[in-house]
Amino acid sequence: MGRRHHVSAHRPWLFYLVAIIDWASRAVLAWRLSNTMDVSFCVAALEEALAKYGRPEIFNADQGSQFTSAAFTGALAGAGIKISMDGRGRWMDNVFIERLWRSLKHEDIYLKGYADGREAKAGIAS
Repeated sequence: MGRRHHVSAHRPWLFYLVAIIDWASRAVLAWRLSNTMDVSFCVAALEEALAKYGRPEIFNADQGSQFTSAAFTGALAGAGIKISMDGRGRWMDNVFIERLWRSLKHEDIYLKGYADGREAKAGIAS
């Protein structure tokens, strides 16, 4: 399951975070932080998850532009993974990753007020 979310530092920076999680265990398999919405950081997270944990039968994602892009859907199709897309505006279809975003924001990002992307990446990783 993949989903992209934005992360705001207390300064005028905006970052985008993608996480690939296992639906059954809810474990984060891979994640990336980027200062652009380019699909490459999402594909990199997907490739890391596949390399470390193998190929799932189905990959579920929302209908964000990164996940509907030719690069991302091509990476899934190339690995022989079926693609499942949530209904538009259906946050319940991705409830586990939505919970991850809530926990990350309220238990880490809002409390620490990262100054920049480098600090946010190091803090989130710890």
